[in-house]
Amino acid sequence: MHTKDFISIHDLTVDEFRYLFDLARDIKRHPEVYASSLKGKTLAMIFEKPSLRTRVTFEVGIQQLGGFAVYLSPSDISLGKRESVADVARNLSRWVDAIMIRTFGHAICTELAKHASVPVINGLTDLLHPCQAMADYFTMMETKGSLKGLSVVFIGDGNNVAHSLMFGAAKSGAFLTVATPRGYEPKKEIINMAMEDAKATGAQIRLLNEPREAIRGADVVYTDVWASMGQEAEAETRRRVFAPYQVNADLMKLAKPDAIFMHCLPAHRGEEVTDEVIDSPQSVVYDEAENRLHVQKAIMVDLMKERRGQ
Repeated sequence: MHTKDFISIHDLTVDEFRYLFDLARDIKRHPEVYASSLKGKTLAMIFEKPSLRTRVTFEVGIQQLGGFAVYLSPSDISLGKRESVADVARNLSRWVDAIMIRTFGHAICTELAKHASVPVINGLTDLLHPCQAMADYFTMMETKGSLKGLSVVFIGDGNNVAHSLMFGAAKSGAFLTVATPRGYEPKKEIINMAMEDAKATGAQIRLLNEPREAIRGADVVYTDVWASMGQEAEAETRRRVFAPYQVNADLMKLAKPDAIFMHCLPAHRGEEVTDEVIDSPQSVVYDEAENRLHVQKAIMVDLMKERRGQ
């Protein structure tokens, strides 16, 4: 890769996308080879939202690569309130080798990257969740062997996960169907960008409102919470609207018999997915969570390791 930051899968070339998977596979198979890859390197981790998977996988990941992390909680910085995003970026750039941020507004992430002189990694924004989608497609590749033409179905809210899955499908050549209630579709600009990206790989992206139609013949069935962080006030309304979109045993029967079930977690069991599905042999949700570690290690190695000639 030659990009300075990891903000969106859309920013990657197809070759860069594949390279990260190759690197993640090698790191997962031979972790000892990479144990000193980032020796002495420091990652600042800015958290404006609570986290289990993102915090643990980045913090453990950089330690396994020989570096270390500095955790910065919302009260430590108060981005844009106590200090401007630009000033935080300029300060951190003098002390650390990369910055990972998990925040609300996507503009905060892009502004941080604009003013930082070190790589910035998007750990999640309200618009995108690229590290998750990379781990998702890596897991699909491990399980199914190939992404090209793989039938992936996302059922639920057209949220940040759906957006990044669309970009991942476009880069990998997968066939992605996103099924949402009317009024909850992915953002138009993301749809247009993903459709344009898809031309390079022959990927197909379609949008439906009927979950049973969407899931027929699926290789991969994916769902996420109906109300994301920051949407708690809408939770009750969303429960009613999304009730027909629950991934349960009856719905899963319409997918291929060997279809896998995926969820980025945390799951609201009994809402978007039933225990019967998430705890079934078809579920790969914990493989998916584990692969956050390996994929993010690849992203950090690629962005933070000294380049030849530098």
